Amino acid sequence: MNSLQRLANMALSAALLLALGACAGMSQRDKNMAIGAGIGAAGGAVLTGGNAAATVGGAVVGGVIGHELEKDKKKDKKD
Repeated sequence: MNSLQRLANMALSAALLLALGACAGMSQRDKNMAIGAGIGAAGGAVLTGGNAAATVGGAVVGGVIGHELEKDKKKDKKD
């Protein structure tokens, strides 16, 4: 059982490293959108006890909010 748990931990670590490496070429707007989607999905899942529709809805709303944050920052710099 320990070797199976160890293998699962190694697979999870490898997946996390690959996911972090994929973010290297993202713009700040893309990073904000991804973070917003992740937080929204987690919030939707927690608030509804894991309802799939609420999780997806939270991800969409969070992604949109994260995407729009960068527009506000650029607008403030122009003023």
